[in-house]
Amino acid sequence: MKALTQEGKQQIGSIASRYGISQDSVTSMLQAVINGGGRMAQFNIYELGGSGQWMQGGMTMVGDMFNHSLKNTVNNLCQELSALLSKQNIFETAPETAEGFIDGFAYAGNWWPSELGSPGSSGVQNNVKYAFFPAPVSRLAMEINGEVSVYNTLDHHISGVSQQQGRGYSVVFSSQYGNVDVLNLPLVSGPGTIKHDTTTPLSAPAVSTTSSEPIEPLIGKTPLTSTPSTTEDDIFIKIDKLGELFNKGILTLEEFNSKKAELLARL
Repeated sequence: MKALTQEGKQQIGSIASRYGISQDSVTSMLQAVINGGGRMAQFNIYELGGSGQWMQGGMTMVGDMFNHSLKNTVNNLCQELSALLSKQNIFETAPETAEGFIDGFAYAGNWWPSELGSPGSSGVQNNVKYAFFPAPVSRLAMEINGEVSVYNTLDHHISGVSQQQGRGYSVVFSSQYGNVDVLNLPLVSGPGTIKHDTTTPLSAPAVSTTSSEPIEPLIGKTPLTSTPSTTEDDIFIKIDKLGELFNKGILTLEEFNSKKAELLARL
């Protein structure tokens, strides 16, 4: 997470004081909300009951599933942090210099399109530069051999990069859903120069596209089976029902997480 401004630190301190928890716990929850695009969070915070999940709209789960007071605290905290992210710039702006470092990686200038703003994370591996711009921008910029391509990251929160090489090469990123091949993201602009070696197994099946229209990503190592078209509201309704089954003790936390991930992958 980028460094907080002085105003941001004061806001975090005020929130921690009002909820009676440490600033470290509030900061950890802030990062979880950022990872969820401001609409959801998966966390493991001792002061908030350990592992749990929150989704905007009222669905909250904590380790102590019958502790309704704790659920209410987590829900209110996440709602407040989500609102804070959407209304105030609480992070320091990265300095605009000819050369510098982002997340420990060296970079030379702002090689990505200026309209994308400042990335949430950036890095370099071999001959590939990448910069991730979280929601609401939701873009991934990549530079390979001087050519820049921009991809739509959908609801992925991209972190980390691994490169597989043979006679061709592919780039695989880590997200909250696991590994995702960059070719499974819709291409927004640029040549899209990532190529696969068809004789070399990849960590995810390739889906080649030159269209800016969103496609459903293939996540991890197993392609999703085709399903009937469904709306975003339908998916969140189904997740709410899964939450009810979890709260009643019918589903375990692992079963809920697995089913929820399948539904979210359809967005």
